[in-house]
Amino acid sequence: MESPIIELKGLTKRYRSLKAVDNLDLTIYKGEIFGLLGPNGAGKSTTILMMLGLTEPSAGMAVVCGFNATKSPIPVKKKVGYMPDNVGFYNNMTALENLVYIGRLNGIPEGEVKERARDMLEDVGLAGAMNKKTATFSRGMKQRLGLADVLIRQPEVIVLDEPTLGIDPSGVKDFLALIKQLSRQQGLTVLLSSHHLHQVQQVCDRVGIFVGGKLLAEGNIDTLAGNLFASEPFAVEVTVKDLVPADLETALLQIETIKKVLVNDRVLQISGSADITPDIVRFLVHKGVDIMDVRRRSYGLDEIYERYFETNLNENSSSEKSSGLFQRSFFRKRK
Repeated sequence: MESPIIELKGLTKRYRSLKAVDNLDLTIYKGEIFGLLGPNGAGKSTTILMMLGLTEPSAGMAVVCGFNATKSPIPVKKKVGYMPDNVGFYNNMTALENLVYIGRLNGIPEGEVKERARDMLEDVGLAGAMNKKTATFSRGMKQRLGLADVLIRQPEVIVLDEPTLGIDPSGVKDFLALIKQLSRQQGLTVLLSSHHLHQVQQVCDRVGIFVGGKLLAEGNIDTLAGNLFASEPFAVEVTVKDLVPADLETALLQIETIKKVLVNDRVLQISGSADITPDIVRFLVHKGVDIMDVRRRSYGLDEIYERYFETNLNENSSSEKSSGLFQRSFFRKRK
């Protein structure tokens, strides 16, 4: 990650009174896998369209591979490969025929287009299916072919908009591993837009949390967690044999470094400013509590997203809160 390859400066898009994207500043570096994370309707796709020069910003600018995407959309399109959430192919043609046709449309010389198409199909794991008609392809196979479609032009940047929709869990894991492998091998910069937290966390070097057209935060998981949970960086989860006694939560909070205690049936989640796991265990044993399991808990993207989302809700009006709570509920269901 040496130099910026995508720079968004004050990028804004208004549709009458609605701000779909609100004063977005973001820098993505060469060779980086960046996850744009947020619920449906957050403004992710609108941001991508402005980056590709497919819609004009109301204010600000998007610079991609050194070109202003609004003023010079053609050079940007030559440098960037875009894969939407639903890729279409000619069902009566084979995977190889589809890819050769796409290669020709993109100006690849006739003498090398077939060889490059075969190479791309091998790279995405479709070498054994290159002569099969795409009508027989599963959703996961079509997404792999879509990735080959993007890569055949040898772009510097690839933009993937919800690329794992409709793929089974095993296929998602393989697809994300493929993206990471190709990025590392070819030095590709990848912008991945998604509302699936665990998928973004699996593959991305950095993430940007995008809600209501605003970028609430960006960074790697450790940085975001450190910023949010600085007052309670240590957390431990204790599972006990029987239901947690009613007075135990209050008793634990009397320990100086413990800041928060959450009780869920037989599970205690304890967080604080220092790692005092041995002290907690001794305290519980002294209280006659039978301990079944103790484990350090690390903050993941779901906790980080939840905290930023709650902060954003608190800063908005009551009507915006209602909308946000709906999005939050929807987001949880789709994880």
